[in-house]
Amino acid sequence: MSKAALTRQYIIEQTAPVFNKKGYAGTSMSDITEVTGLTKGAIYGNFENKDDVALAVFDYNMHQITAAIEQRMSTTSSTWEKLMVFPRFYRTAFKEKFLSIGCPIVNTAPEADDTHQGLHQKVNKAIARFDKGIQSLVKKGIKKGEIKDTTNPSTIASLMISLIEGGILLTKSTGQSRYLNRALDQVEKILTEIKD
Repeated sequence: MSKAALTRQYIIEQTAPVFNKKGYAGTSMSDITEVTGLTKGAIYGNFENKDDVALAVFDYNMHQITAAIEQRMSTTSSTWEKLMVFPRFYRTAFKEKFLSIGCPIVNTAPEADDTHQGLHQKVNKAIARFDKGIQSLVKKGIKKGEIKDTTNPSTIASLMISLIEGGILLTKSTGQSRYLNRALDQVEKILTEIKD
């Protein structure tokens, strides 16, 4: 990796928690220079502007979650067990350093909805990938005879995403883990009910 690429990666990694905690509008260039120890010139030498940093940081934060989930899924060949990775992961996810301040989708979506088209598009794409991945697993599970053939993959994906992200939002807003835990209980119940 070149020196420029290493510097760029360093900026992304150092600012990722700041953007995830403070949001796009709340993160200033002073925050970025403070957390990286670099000058504005060094930041602008690697990124066009704050928007460019924010977009790269969102991708980085989402990659951290995706990689952690995929790693856990790689330990089983059962598609039903792969689906169960989601509630199991999110029960402990906020103990992970990269998620200790929350989910990038939940933290970014409300702010980006009306104010930052690039971030809004990235959030929508992340949700679409999440949805497509769950639907794909459900379809594979049906073909393998692990999941009831009457199961609607789109419905399962929508319910799982809504429960998980909604539970995260309420837990983060109130500081009460019962919201996420009960949402995950429902995800597990749904998955148990579709198991063949």
